[in-house]
Amino acid sequence: MAVNELTMDKKILGSKIREFREFRQTSREDLALKANLDIKQLECIEEKGVMPSLGHLIKISRALGVRIGTFLDDQQQIGPVIVRAGEEKSSLSFSTKDDSTREHLNFFSLAQDKSSRHMEPFIVEIEPSKESDYKLSTHEGEEFIYVLEGSIEINYGKEIYHIKKGDTIYLDSVVAHNVHAAENKPSKILAVVYTPV
Repeated sequence: MAVNELTMDKKILGSKIREFREFRQTSREDLALKANLDIKQLECIEEKGVMPSLGHLIKISRALGVRIGTFLDDQQQIGPVIVRAGEEKSSLSFSTKDDSTREHLNFFSLAQDKSSRHMEPFIVEIEPSKESDYKLSTHEGEEFIYVLEGSIEINYGKEIYHIKKGDTIYLDSVVAHNVHAAENKPSKILAVVYTPV
């Protein structure tokens, strides 16, 4: 995906969040409070196209009472949606990298064309990062992870789980957690996120 296309997608995401907020007649201050975000963060998301982390995006969607997919949807396809092998990068992708965080996760949506969905499947590329960069996040819902390449480590509450290629884990997202690459090597996972509306 070209850089200008990714920038455009970011601005579209911010615009959608602002439009839904205004439609709900919710002030930016109220949304920031409900989503547990700093007002400056929300302003950067809406106005400058700064991409929120997946956890923050889920909190924003919950605060507005909409599915997370509402912000990722491109087309409204009612029937099955197929994403062919190698074409996942043509879907909306976002990274949590920005000036305030150094998480190294790149998300590629696998179902943005499917309307009225209740699950969010992603291919996630995880780059190695420093332990000091690990930030625990929590949100409503559940996550299923299948390791496609490499291995990952998950801080989950007070526990640490090592998940290798071919392994899976199903976890409750309300427990503070962080997913990162293990052994200082990149990894790739299939992640399916469910958030109740």
